[in-house]
Amino acid sequence: MKLGAFMMPAHPQHRSLHDGHYHDLDTLEFFDRTGFAEAWIGEHYMMPAEPCPSPDLLLAQAFLRTKRIRLAPGAFMLPFHHPAELAHRICMLDHISQGRLMVGIGASGTNLDLEMFDIDYRSGAHREMTAESIAIMTRFWESDGPFEYRGKYWTARRPADLPDKRSTYHLKPFQAPYPPIGVTGLSASSPTLRLAGANGWIPISFCFTPQYLHTHWDVVEAGARAAGRPAPDRSEWRVSRPILVADTDREAWRRAVDGEMGRYFRDDYLPMLAGNNALGLLKEDPGMPDSDVTVEYVARHCWIVGSPDTVRERIEAMQALSGGFGVLHVMGFDHLDEMSAIRDSHAALAEIVANLRD
Repeated sequence: MKLGAFMMPAHPQHRSLHDGHYHDLDTLEFFDRTGFAEAWIGEHYMMPAEPCPSPDLLLAQAFLRTKRIRLAPGAFMLPFHHPAELAHRICMLDHISQGRLMVGIGASGTNLDLEMFDIDYRSGAHREMTAESIAIMTRFWESDGPFEYRGKYWTARRPADLPDKRSTYHLKPFQAPYPPIGVTGLSASSPTLRLAGANGWIPISFCFTPQYLHTHWDVVEAGARAAGRPAPDRSEWRVSRPILVADTDREAWRRAVDGEMGRYFRDDYLPMLAGNNALGLLKEDPGMPDSDVTVEYVARHCWIVGSPDTVRERIEAMQALSGGFGVLHVMGFDHLDEMSAIRDSHAALAEIVANLRD
């Protein structure tokens, strides 16, 4: 198993955009030094708790400051970008990275973001736009000559080169034919992860309810079978979960519940889910009342919090329950105000994962 990170990136609202950005950059450098294999960075607009409208700006800086870690937007929200423009930005970022780039793609599940871009999410337009966008981008990356794509939402073309080659389509990805693509899923039997299987993309599971985790791989396999693709490789499966390690279970619980991780869930994430009638995503028992989904509940049932022995045992249990996955993502949170404790936790987790049995 490899270790990676998934960063929204989340910050308390008193954190300035400047300080939050450079904290994220410093965190990616720390992950690189600590042996993390990869990190994925989200894209959000109208979410003050997750202020990152341009993950590629952060990644471009991080590629110049890191040596080994692979980095990815997690994800570019395709309805918000013209695919011809985004295809070129991804190419340039891939060259800056010298092949360390992966690319997460998504349709966005943030209603206010979609409304801001005048996208009718109630009709599913954002999902249709996402499908068109990735079709256009891969066409650019794989094309050998002029083409035109006219879709329902996007029109794009690769014009013929000028004879003197002073104006020509010239930018292709560093990785052939293009960087690895990944998508995320949260709900049981996630339809997004079925698409991962059908297209050979990297599946990334947000794991808050481990008892449903095996259904994620089931739909990845089903998607691959339906598309006539070879059986997917479990080593490509990423699983993301909030994790905190301390010397004792009691100390880990205190740091998690009373620290920034707990504050984020209490003040931002749980109210956001409640407002979207989506607290069921965190429930072990679908019949439990929403009022029981507290920070203490998610710390006990949805996070992995404890001493090194406790954390190792729970990761191994999650591996057994899922049937096995290749990369464990720790969900990253702002820790400028608790730097030593959280950096120690990440370092301890890296050691735990390095010593897990295959």
